[in-house]
Amino acid sequence: MKPAKRAMEIEYAIRDVVLPARELEKKGVEILKLNIGDPDKFDFDTPEHMKKAVIEEMEKFNGYGDSEGLLELREAIVEREKKKNNLDISVDDIVVTNGVSESIQMLFGALLEPGDEILVPGPTYPPYIALSKFFGATPVPYRTIEEENWAPDLEDMRKKITEKTKAIAVINPNNPTGALYDRKTLEEIGNIVAENDILLISDEIYDMITYEGKHLSPSFIKDIPLVIFNGISKVYLSPGWRVGWTIFRDCDGKLSEIKEAYLKQARVRICASILAQKGAAAALNGPQDHIKNLVKKLRERRDYIYKRLNEIDGISTQKPGGAFYIFPKIEGDDKKFVLDVLNKAHVLFVHGSGFCPVYGKGHFRSVFLPPLKTIEKAMDALEKYMKIR
Repeated sequence: MKPAKRAMEIEYAIRDVVLPARELEKKGVEILKLNIGDPDKFDFDTPEHMKKAVIEEMEKFNGYGDSEGLLELREAIVEREKKKNNLDISVDDIVVTNGVSESIQMLFGALLEPGDEILVPGPTYPPYIALSKFFGATPVPYRTIEEENWAPDLEDMRKKITEKTKAIAVINPNNPTGALYDRKTLEEIGNIVAENDILLISDEIYDMITYEGKHLSPSFIKDIPLVIFNGISKVYLSPGWRVGWTIFRDCDGKLSEIKEAYLKQARVRICASILAQKGAAAALNGPQDHIKNLVKKLRERRDYIYKRLNEIDGISTQKPGGAFYIFPKIEGDDKKFVLDVLNKAHVLFVHGSGFCPVYGKGHFRSVFLPPLKTIEKAMDALEKYMKIR
């Protein structure tokens, strides 16, 4: 029996590189893993009040929930958006999902037809590429400018819009570069969206993890249709809980049919985990103290890895403004580089071409989530490799 071509062509570089690492681990080799954005694999942990809420809910209720999501959580999202972004929405504008990955999948399933195009950052989070192709559409990467801290090239964005373009996706702070976009950039993107009567998709999963400035949502742009993705995996240190959400900010009813197509998919998959949603509601309604400590620790680790990488001959990098990724530049084949570093230095990164074959090549992505001693050990091994490669 032959599998569906659309599934066999899926690539996900972040996890694909784990396979050769596992083979080394089977031989007893210790691998320093700087490949995946999971804070809980290091010295971070889900806040206790979130865990307590899940446990208490487990003792009370374990049945199905509404396909749109737990009302308590959607009310908390409404309050969060009002407080943080001055965005007026209702619970009916929100659908809770099994992580932002499902948010992307269901939106693309509702939005994209075979032959459509969607503009995505170059480089970008891989599911934006993989899921566009899965639904028969073409992901078109727009250039981001490395020398300008990976800011979007707005002229390139304009040039790449065609009559087939359905949306522009923005990830801010960005994965994999850590870029943080300013108000002027977002305003210009909003103008491009308005001029072409298309949708703006804003992925804001790292919104509270910023270092020199604050995250700004494009929701301040009032006259464009906007879909926002967010969730608890990063800021609230619970990636395994798989709780994300989609916000529809409509404009003149332009999103009504897209939203209904999205909800049809939500009903088919029944609901996101009720237990995890209860914990997510506790996250948004409860103490936020951990965020300050999270950012403080990450800033120190960012500064260290940024300094070390730029001191290694043959490697250069920009300083991330948010998230917990850094995207250094190297010479030559980036996938071969990552596999060589894995096999010879026993440090695991992700090849940049896995985030975009055009604008990601010649780079690799590293997280700076581990404690400083682990990062130091990894950088020492990388530096030694670069001297003898």
